[in-house]
Amino acid sequence: MSFIKKCGLTLFAAAAFQTQAASVWKVMSGNNALYLGGTIHILSPDDYPLPTAYDEAYRASDKVIFETDINTINSREFQQKMVSQLSYSDGTTIDQVLKPETYQALARFLEARHIPMDKIAPLKPSLIAMTLSVMELQSLGFTSEGVDQYYSAKATLDHKHQGWLEAPQDQIDVLESIGEGDESEMIDYSLQDIEDMPNTIDVLRKSWRDGNMIAMAEATITDFKEDYPEIYEELLVARNKHWLPQIEAMLNDSSTEFVMVGAMHLAGPDGLLAQLEASGYQVEKL
Repeated sequence: MSFIKKCGLTLFAAAAFQTQAASVWKVMSGNNALYLGGTIHILSPDDYPLPTAYDEAYRASDKVIFETDINTINSREFQQKMVSQLSYSDGTTIDQVLKPETYQALARFLEARHIPMDKIAPLKPSLIAMTLSVMELQSLGFTSEGVDQYYSAKATLDHKHQGWLEAPQDQIDVLESIGEGDESEMIDYSLQDIEDMPNTIDVLRKSWRDGNMIAMAEATITDFKEDYPEIYEELLVARNKHWLPQIEAMLNDSSTEFVMVGAMHLAGPDGLLAQLEASGYQVEKL
């Protein structure tokens, strides 16, 4: 889903040649193994080619597993359904659910970017947050498909089996529930996240390409968990807990899977890497 930040040509130019480093790990349980890769859901043209570890894991795997069904969420029908579910249907508008100071902050942000308030007024906070984040990323040059979409298209061409950890409808339901009851906090978080993008983008992008989860956690997890604990719990922790048994089941079958999830799901003490290691699995970085 959204919520990722990037750019910075000087640091990226150096990182682009570190093709042996990447956010890809091999997880082992006895003789069984799978690969776990951190993804960025939207990239710039300069991010390609991707680090070689992704192709190494892809070639070694029988199946590729994503957060959700990439083909479905890219369809017009799904996009329309998402907008419908994440919009108010009873005439409510965003000014009626936000605290006055949060609404004024949102209005100032939209005015500075020449976005008419009436375009987003019927939308629920999570859809506003996602829409504004994507627009900000695009303004910073992030206009290319992300890692997951790239490998979904490749798997389709290669006739490689694809699966997912949660249904597309689950993603809409997660978005709808985030910030429910505290809509102002959701918008405050989103506006702060966007404001910080130009400053944090270099660190995030480099930590992703290097597979440095300590730097990733410092850039994206630490303050997020402290400042917005409920959103952090809904967006990352709860979903990680839902995914972990599925990943463990894959470690008990005869197939080799390449599981790709947003890089933030791998970082920090609640991340999948830490949870797998705590469960006794052997985890090594490619």
